Amino acid sequence: MAKAMLAFFGCPLRFLAPGLYSFNGFNTALRCVYLATLAQLVEQQTENLRVWSSILRGGILIFYYKELTNAMNENKQKLNSLGLDIPSILMPQDVYIEKWPVIACDQYTQDRDYWEKVRTAAEGSPSTINLIFPEVFLSDDDAQKRITDIHSSMKRYLKDGVFREPKQGFIYIERYTPYQKKRRGLIAAVDLEQYDWKPDSRPLIRCTEGTVAERLPPRMDIRRGAPLELPHILLLIDDDTESLLSALAERAKKQAPVYNTQLMMDSGNVSGWFLDTEEDFGFIADKLDELCCRSVSRYKSSNGNKNPFLFAVGDGNHSLAAAKGIWEEVKKADPVNSSAHPCRYALVEIENIYDPAIQFEPIHRLVFDIGFDEILFILSQLPDFSYRLANNAEELQRLCKASTAANCFGVISQDRCMLTETSAAGISTACLQPLLDNYKGKPLSIDYIHDDEELFRLALKDSKSTGILLPPVQKSGLFETVGRLGPLPRKSFSMGHSCEKRFYLECRSLFM
Repeated sequence: MAKAMLAFFGCPLRFLAPGLYSFNGFNTALRCVYLATLAQLVEQQTENLRVWSSILRGGILIFYYKELTNAMNENKQKLNSLGLDIPSILMPQDVYIEKWPVIACDQYTQDRDYWEKVRTAAEGSPSTINLIFPEVFLSDDDAQKRITDIHSSMKRYLKDGVFREPKQGFIYIERYTPYQKKRRGLIAAVDLEQYDWKPDSRPLIRCTEGTVAERLPPRMDIRRGAPLELPHILLLIDDDTESLLSALAERAKKQAPVYNTQLMMDSGNVSGWFLDTEEDFGFIADKLDELCCRSVSRYKSSNGNKNPFLFAVGDGNHSLAAAKGIWEEVKKADPVNSSAHPCRYALVEIENIYDPAIQFEPIHRLVFDIGFDEILFILSQLPDFSYRLANNAEELQRLCKASTAANCFGVISQDRCMLTETSAAGISTACLQPLLDNYKGKPLSIDYIHDDEELFRLALKDSKSTGILLPPVQKSGLFETVGRLGPLPRKSFSMGHSCEKRFYLECRSLFM
């Protein structure tokens, strides 16, 4: 060891300690002096070695830290350029997870009983039912009190330790429903500066359906000043090679899930895994960048616009538009310092339109205070209009799905069911919605109903409303159509059945 240390510092060992090689020419005392001197020198050089080793290790750590920081900055900048931010996510403590998630607030808008059952199921535990405003109650007189209670519950949950410590990263999700297995998703925050719902805009994040400006104020009231946000917004990517989410599944499942729970009201199961390493961030950024670059030539706009089109809003269009409205308010109030405000971003789930577990369903119309014959008269304005009687709701469903006409609609009211057909081409809402919006110079009073059975239940029991059953919707070509022509008419499609909609789980701090 002594030889190695002295040789390391370039010292000839024979010159410094010849006595190690021959003790014959020295008396015992002199040999002791030489050995003591040698021991002191070895000790000194050993300490020098420790010092240089520490300096070397420190240099390596500094170099590694700089490289890691550079990688973090590069990944963050790349994600930001793609309209994404890495969110700081709040999750409830494990003990609360069973009763925590509830379905999106824009579901079951004519079924107060459903929401009362949800509240009963969540009793005795913190739950997102106390943090949302189900839209079935939006028109009630106590709307402002509900909003105040929602904000108070958010503050109380934050104060009482309902949440774990916030964690920065994405969450990979797998959802099982009564209809489909393993629908994949990714929780992320999107930059509202890269989104606009106006029909003529062509931003990176685009709405797929028309937005009704009059529906935004009550949703903005809920978000304005809210300590938390909870996402039910679903964004779609056009990843026909499934290069992102399936690969993230392999990465994510190397660790335990952050949650795994059954969903109330027989709605299936959901699991989520954190993705929080720089390798994860870089992989996500690279794959999305590939899709973004490809989109410039893939979706040619009718007006010659060549802006990239990466994300299409699949669900929660009005919620995202409301978030945009609040961000514009914050930005206007403080143009200089608002760029880092949490309201600039919205928490969403990203899904792949090519996922076989995603099926598009039509959104039917329930028209109030108008009769069966009057609806037939409105539809008769469509080209090559014809109709035929159906004996019952089940037969009407079969006829609508089997129709070979360019478009068809079922009409339901109490004891009558009728199939109507027309040569008007394109998605069914393109020819239907303008007729409903301009009947006798003003729009009709309409609710938008998910699921055939729910439409039949409502239309057949109420003599003051008439149901319009829409035909099946194909998801192929959505990106190309929206990229070329802009948004479809409002409420043109639904991603799955009502019970398959997103459940609230993850939270993010908003106004503190």
